[in-house]
This record gives sequence, structure tokens and C-alpha cells, in this order.
Amino acid sequence: MAQHFSIQSYVTLRNNRITQNGQLLFENEALSGPEFLQAAYTHFQFNYPKFFKMDNLCKTGFIAAELLLRNQPGFAGFKPEEKGIILQNANSSLDTDIRYEASIATAPSPSLFVYTLPNVLIGELCIRHQVKGETACFVFDIFDADFQAGYVNSLLANQGLKTCVSAWADYYAGKAEAFFSLVGPGTGDEHNAGNLAKIWT
Repeated sequence: MAQHFSIQSYVTLRNNRITQNGQLLFENEALSGPEFLQAAYTHFQFNYPKFFKMDNLCKTGFIAAELLLRNQPGFAGFKPEEKGIILQNANSSLDTDIRYEASIATAPSPSLFVYTLPNVLIGELCIRHQVKGETACFVFDIFDADFQAGYVNSLLANQGLKTCVSAWADYYAGKAEAFFSLVGPGTGDEHNAGNLAKIWT
């Protein structure tokens, strides 16, 4: 008998709006991408100084993950190896890659070079939230709900994970997007392609 896993909570960030479980938490249409991320960080009163050294992709994912997990003591209660993060995005680390390439003309920037891989975001989140289980980053043109649901559910059913952050995070040319959901056994909408697509579209 196939196991079913639920979407226990979710956060979306796009079009300068942040919602959690469908409820608006913050919006500011007047700000550009980096300024919006900074305003969101300030609004939610996060206290993580490393945020200011991150590139914009990592800042986008950090905000979404912080909101998703801040009231989830169960996530923190699992062993690190029982927690996973599976991420998708469309533009890899291209926004930072372009800025790093531009820096080479004068002096290559080590602080930019560090972020020239999209899975650096996963590394940041693993450090912050003590995750040592399965992690992966996949690049698709658009959010692939079928792939995401199948992959995450398979990990929960067969690979020893008890909980997983199922995520999309993308940043390019001033446009920040994120869709983070916490998935595991329990109540809530089933973690399947239809429900993921319904939330995100």
C-alpha cells in the first residue's frame, strides 16, 4: 500500500508578496528585488547576520525557509540525518554568475565566487536548520510539480527521512521567487503534483 505524505505548511514569495498557508504576511510593490528582500528581513525581525553576506538567491531561500520552519518544533526535533531539502530553480546561480564575471575585469570577487553554484543555498539552509539527510538541487525551466512530488515522496518512503523541505527558489534580474513546503506524515493536504501546482499557479 502506497504511503501518503502531507503538506504541513507552505510559504510563497513572488511578485513582492510573501504568504504562508495562503495568508498574506508581507508585501511591498515599490521595491526592487534586493531592496524587497532586505525589507522582508527587517519586517520579520530575523536575527542572522550572515544574511547580509549572502547572494540574492540565498536571501530568497533563507527568508522562505525561516518563515516555513519558525513555528515547526517538530522539524527541529528530528535528527539531522532524518531531515532533507529538495530544491528546484530555473536560473541556477546565473544572477550571481553574471556579477562575478563582471568583477573579473578588475578584481575577481571571492565573496561572489562562493555563490556561483545554486546548491550553495541548500548548504546555507542545512547549516542554519541542522539538516544532514538527503539534499539535491535540480534546474528546470519552470516548477515541475510532478517531479517534485514523486522525488520527495520517494525519499520519505524509502530513504529514512522523516521530514523534508520541498522547495522552489529562483532569483534573476531583480525577480525573486520561492515556494517552500514542509512535507511529512500527518494531517494536511496530500503532497502530490496536483496540490503543489494548485498552490503555486
